[in-house]
Amino acid sequence: MSISPGQSGSPWWHLALKAGAVCGFTGVYIVGVGVFSAFGARSVLAHAVSLGQLLLLAVAITGGWYAVSNRQLKPFERWLACAGTGLLAGLSYAAVLLVARGANVQGLFVAFNQPTLSAALLGQSGAGAIAALAGLASVTALAGAAIRQCPSAVRRTILAAAVAVLFGALLRDLWVSLFSTLLRGRWWVSTIYVSSGGLTWVGAGIAVLAGVAWQIAHYLIGQRRTPMIDVVILMVAALLVPFLTNAFVAQVMLLVGLYALMGMGLNIELGLAGLLDLGFVAFFAIGAYATALLTSDSPLALAHLSFWEALPVATLCAAAGGFIFGLPVLRVRGDYLALATLGLGEIVRIIVVSDMAAPAIGGAQGIVGIPRPKLIDHPMVSQLSLYYLTFALACLVAFAAWRLQHSPVGRAWTAARDDEDVAATLGLDLVRSKLRAYVLG
Repeated sequence: MSISPGQSGSPWWHLALKAGAVCGFTGVYIVGVGVFSAFGARSVLAHAVSLGQLLLLAVAITGGWYAVSNRQLKPFERWLACAGTGLLAGLSYAAVLLVARGANVQGLFVAFNQPTLSAALLGQSGAGAIAALAGLASVTALAGAAIRQCPSAVRRTILAAAVAVLFGALLRDLWVSLFSTLLRGRWWVSTIYVSSGGLTWVGAGIAVLAGVAWQIAHYLIGQRRTPMIDVVILMVAALLVPFLTNAFVAQVMLLVGLYALMGMGLNIELGLAGLLDLGFVAFFAIGAYATALLTSDSPLALAHLSFWEALPVATLCAAAGGFIFGLPVLRVRGDYLALATLGLGEIVRIIVVSDMAAPAIGGAQGIVGIPRPKLIDHPMVSQLSLYYLTFALACLVAFAAWRLQHSPVGRAWTAARDDEDVAATLGLDLVRSKLRAYVLG
């Protein structure tokens, strides 16, 4: 007697049993750790679907996608496996949550409180909850399987539409701010969004059309697309979005720019030279405190320079800090280098906030009274102007890092990163190369 082969020769129901159990208990885990309740506060589609419910549906879709991908089963058996996966996922999920609600385990699992369990069970109880969740999970798993069976172009279009709906709901404040400027008012907001923040059905339709249009445009220009076009589009968006929105968006993008500067410096040490530095933020702190001491109006100030005069001095101070930090760890590799640099970074943090350093750098309070940078005698007081300053510096640093990567210095870093012993055999001075990475990073 022969059976239909599944994964490793197993029948279709074996695959459905395993995938269904995994999906069901994944859903229970999402509810149990509080993710469902945290995401449930954010509406995605009108008052019908929350982000937490969407996450649970995504688990069932993934289960159906996985089950139908098993090419060792016959086509009909694959669909049976998908339906069985959803059915078992819904049954196991509902059974565990019903037991948790009946046993009142909130004292042990805080997230298993009655309001959360009621929402996770769709407001049903007993056999009604089991039937509703098993049926919904089965239909959702079959939908995931159907998407998997579609041509790749259709799958990408569906994914683009789903992402557009998700971004449209989650980035509500950004879109409202942006299009209120472009459309001269907020008259359109009630048509697109409900008061809870989710999309209306009209808004969801517009988001779907936007996602489909994006995918069509991507397909039409895909043959002519170059990396330079991507860079230009990214730079134009980075320049226009803060200008067309509000101060909050500019503040967020300002922080993004600052962390991008830090990341590009870390990329020189970690990405190019292969130095696993976990104390890199110490160099950032040295530059920041040097700038504050040279420009602030507080009694702690060492000088009263302008921002532009203090900038090269602070850069040299940070580079000197990299040189000093690099000396003790030159012959350390891998995890030991990470531990050493982590310790150095913690030393800087503890010293900065300690009472011992308060007379020099303000201790935990820090240095106050730092003036805004000035451009042609006009102080840069708005978040937008500071963002554009950060953006210009980030572009300058990115260009310098790109040139370094393709220079002889960058190639030496790459060689040392791949194999230090071989690089030393070829005549590369590892000490100088590592110190250069610390200083320039």
